[in-house]
Amino acid sequence: MAEALRRRAARLLGAVAALTLLTAPTPAGAQERRTATPITLPALADWTPEQGSYRFGSGTRLVASDPAGRKVADTLADDLRAAGHGVVPVVTGASRPGDIVIDVRPSARPTLGSEGYELSSGRRLSVTGATGAGAFYGTRTLLQLLAQGDRIPAGHTTDVPRYRERGVGVCACYIHVSLPWLENLVRGMAYHKLNQLLLELKVKSDAHPEANTWGYYTKDEIRRLVALGDRYHVEIIPEINSPGHLDPWIENRPDLQLTDSDGNRQPARLDVTRQAAFDYYTSLMDEYAQVFTAKSWHMGADEYMLGSDYAKYPQMLQYAQEKYGPGATPQDAYVDFINRVQAYAASKGRRLRIWNDGLTGASTVPVATGTTVEHWLNVAVKPSQLIAQGYAVMNASYSLYLVRGGFHSDTEALYDQSWDPRSFEGEKLASADGVTGAKISLWPDNGSGETENEVAAELWPALRHIAQATWGDPHPDATYAEFTARGTAVGPAPGLRILTKVPVPDGTYTLGTDGAAYRAEVRRTADGYATLRSADHCLEIRGGKLTLNAPLQPGVAATWQPCDSGNTLQRWELEPTATGYHLVNAITRMALTVTDDGRVVQYPPDQRTPALWHLS
Repeated sequence: MAEALRRRAARLLGAVAALTLLTAPTPAGAQERRTATPITLPALADWTPEQGSYRFGSGTRLVASDPAGRKVADTLADDLRAAGHGVVPVVTGASRPGDIVIDVRPSARPTLGSEGYELSSGRRLSVTGATGAGAFYGTRTLLQLLAQGDRIPAGHTTDVPRYRERGVGVCACYIHVSLPWLENLVRGMAYHKLNQLLLELKVKSDAHPEANTWGYYTKDEIRRLVALGDRYHVEIIPEINSPGHLDPWIENRPDLQLTDSDGNRQPARLDVTRQAAFDYYTSLMDEYAQVFTAKSWHMGADEYMLGSDYAKYPQMLQYAQEKYGPGATPQDAYVDFINRVQAYAASKGRRLRIWNDGLTGASTVPVATGTTVEHWLNVAVKPSQLIAQGYAVMNASYSLYLVRGGFHSDTEALYDQSWDPRSFEGEKLASADGVTGAKISLWPDNGSGETENEVAAELWPALRHIAQATWGDPHPDATYAEFTARGTAVGPAPGLRILTKVPVPDGTYTLGTDGAAYRAEVRRTADGYATLRSADHCLEIRGGKLTLNAPLQPGVAATWQPCDSGNTLQRWELEPTATGYHLVNAITRMALTVTDDGRVVQYPPDQRTPALWHLS
């Protein structure tokens, strides 16, 4: 705890120093550099300054003559309005001074690739891409420049990413991460030119209702999120982890669970030797295809034997030898499952992705070519070997992890080391060939260890760093304080919802709903939630089955417990409605409702209508 407090204090001091750097006098050389190259994040690498400037004003129009450019312009118009720049019309035809011109020219700009762009600033400003994605990223640069003022220095840049995969991974597995939080993440990623969001989560299943334990998302929620990702050029890749870590799906399906030699069923392990298990998993893939549009599928494939050993499961060896001969190993049964899933994904037009830790070299059967390996753990088979074997490899290093209530990536140290995607756990590559990119990963190992808002505070510095390291020079500024000042200068993405605002002032209220009433003090917490305090007791969710140290069982009662400022289960979101508020627990993300017998309990909002609370 003391070390965690030290780290947070250091981050706060760093933020203060970063703000100071924006206003304090700087050495002449640094000032000249900043004058020559406008501040963006990722940083521009080849800005060529010219005389004069571009001025954004009330007469500015967005000029886009081709359909792809107009689509980008429509998104930009919405973002300009959200950023406080007013309503900017989208038009076709000739441009005039003060306009912003957006062009998509596939044949005229082949050197830009699929995501690069050119930006020219003068009497008018133009953004040109070979694709809609490239032009879109040029508009992110424009938004960052306008966040610093209506005048943009005249000049020109050609900006192309170094890596094609630039991402964030979120395990909304077991726990539920709120949809507004994920939508903020998508907007923030796009603003910094990140293009891939891996989501390990549960979609509420029509085909397998027995698996619908809380933590799930409805299909309509996922469709809404995916549509946002499509608009902002963030590919949202789904993951259902298998054949291990599958207990969110098969805890109520003992017939699919791997059984050890003592007859004990393993609720987190799928029995890959059974055809029914494969059919079950692929049926989930089909159901996810109803809402996800990504061309990739992540099956996890990590930690299948975590805390155990293949020797306890003789059916694995038997299956492998029957299929691959007497020289096969138990791990061949595991790889066989991966390859069958890979073939199924490929038949549906999707490319398979897996974690690396199961590839220990103990199998005789290779993983199918065309599989992307995401490398997070140092094991016997190194990234260079995977690349030599023909696999695309993404850097998902443990050093880039943010774990609730646990390990937090040391972004400052990584920046000072000039970390880039060639720096894997256990190996630094000389070349980027075969490396697709890198991502940071968010894990909920201690579900009640931190709230979403606390996770967000840790996330944004790491997100900006991975954006810089995957798009351009990993060390554009001499110090980390200067780099954080860059992030402060460009500000937050337009359209972010403020999730740390408590909609009522601190004070004592009567909270009433049909069947229940409390007299309690509402007090804002440092992370933007509220505690409800009556005397020296606070309203808390406690009891029922714990999942990752969080009470995620629907129907658990809210009770008054001794107040503890460190207890995240005593924090509440007052979610405004047209006529009152819903009380949503900050950790479980379930809303309070009142049962027929007068108990105040938590339930997912699609299972029971949340109680409508009035404050007076």
